[in-house]
Amino acid sequence: MLLSNITIYQLQVLNSYVKPGDTGLAIIASGTTCNLSMDWSYEYNTWIYPVEISDKGHASVQVEGMEVGLTLGLKNQEGTLKLSLMDCGCYVKDLSIKLDGGASWVYQGMIDAFEEQIGSAVENAITKNLGEGILKLDLFLQSLPKEIPVDDDASINVTFVDNPSLSNSSVRFDINGLFTARKKVPIPMYYYKNTLPSVLCTEPAKMLGISLDEAVFNSASALYYDAKFMQWIVDKIPDQSLLNTAGWRFIVPQLYKKYPNDDMNMNLTLSSPPILKISEHNLDATVYADLIIDVLEADQVIPVACISLVIRGSGSVGIAGNNLVGSVKLNDFSMSLEWSNVGNLRMYLIQPLMWTLIQTVFVPNANTHLAKGFPLPIIHGFTVQNAEIIFSRSKVTVCGDVAFGES
Repeated sequence: MLLSNITIYQLQVLNSYVKPGDTGLAIIASGTTCNLSMDWSYEYNTWIYPVEISDKGHASVQVEGMEVGLTLGLKNQEGTLKLSLMDCGCYVKDLSIKLDGGASWVYQGMIDAFEEQIGSAVENAITKNLGEGILKLDLFLQSLPKEIPVDDDASINVTFVDNPSLSNSSVRFDINGLFTARKKVPIPMYYYKNTLPSVLCTEPAKMLGISLDEAVFNSASALYYDAKFMQWIVDKIPDQSLLNTAGWRFIVPQLYKKYPNDDMNMNLTLSSPPILKISEHNLDATVYADLIIDVLEADQVIPVACISLVIRGSGSVGIAGNNLVGSVKLNDFSMSLEWSNVGNLRMYLIQPLMWTLIQTVFVPNANTHLAKGFPLPIIHGFTVQNAEIIFSRSKVTVCGDVAFGES
C-alpha cells in the first residue's frame, strides 16, 4: 500500500510544557489528538497470475494519545535570534482509519495489517510539519525589527548582543536597548558591563521580566539633548506679572529702571544632558541648565542676565499599555549668576521666583513628555499585564504577565 498527500487539518493538545535546559529549549506535548486525510493506492501481482490488481482511494485518520517532543536551539546571529530544530520525535499510540473510494469496503477489514505502516507515515508527516513550522518561526524571528520607533526623532535599538542564556526555569535575552537617532545623527554612547543578574522579579511565577539599565535612560537623555529638544522659551506662567520688568522692580531695581514696564521671557537651555542615577529605592535626576532673562523691547529680544541652575529631582515609573512612562518632582536646586547687564542680582531674592518657575512651568512640561513614555521591547500582538516595577542598583526591572491581543 502506498500512502500520499498526507494532510493534517486538525490538531488538539491536551497537555504541554516547556523546559529550558543547558542544550536547548525542550517542548513536550502529550495526550494529543489530530485528524488527517491521505490518499492510498494498492497494487498486487504474482508470477502465477500475470494480471495486475490495483485500486486507490482516500482515507480519513484519527490519531489518539499521540506524544510529540522537540528541542529547539537559540543563538544570536548578527543581532537577531536564530531558531533551529535540534531534535524532534513523534509517537502514535492509537489510530482510527476509515477508507473511502475504490473497493475500500474490501480493505477496511484488512486495515490492521497496514496500521503500523500508516502509523509510521503519520509520525513522519507530523515530524516534517513540525520542522516546516520551526523554519517559518525562525523566519519570523529573523524578520523582527532591529529598532522600535519612539517618535519622529528616536528609536530603541533592540538587536541582541549575546546568545540567550537558559536556566532550568527561564530564558534570558540581552538586547542593546539604547536610544538611537532616527536621522542617524551621532550621539554619545553609554557602555556598561553587566555584572548583576539581569532580572530580579519577586514572584517567580511572573511570565516576563525586562531589566533596563540606567544606560538606556541616559542614552535617551543624550539623544534628545543633541536633537535640541531641551530648551524652552517661557512667555506664559501662572503669575504673568513676573514676565514684566515691573514685577522685578524691588528685586532687580536696575532692570526696571533700564527697561520700565517691558515684557520679558525666560530662555532655559540645558548645558548638558540630564544625568539619571538608579538606586534600590530611587530614580534621581540632575539637570544642569542656563536661564537667560530676556527683555522684549519693540522688535528686539535683549538678553539682560544669565543664571546657572543645578536642578535635582526624583522620578517614578509605571506601565501604560506596553509603554514605560514616568514623572518627576523637584527636590531642590542651586543657582549662581553667570553674567548680568543690569547690575548685581541678589540671588536670595530671586530664588523664590526660580522655585515657582521650575515648579509650575518646567516640571509640568517635563511630565507631559514623560507621560507618553517609550515602548518596551515586546513582540507586536502581546500586552503586558499585572506589571510590577522593581528598583535595584543601576536598574529598573519590569515584571509581569503577557497576554496575546492587539496592543
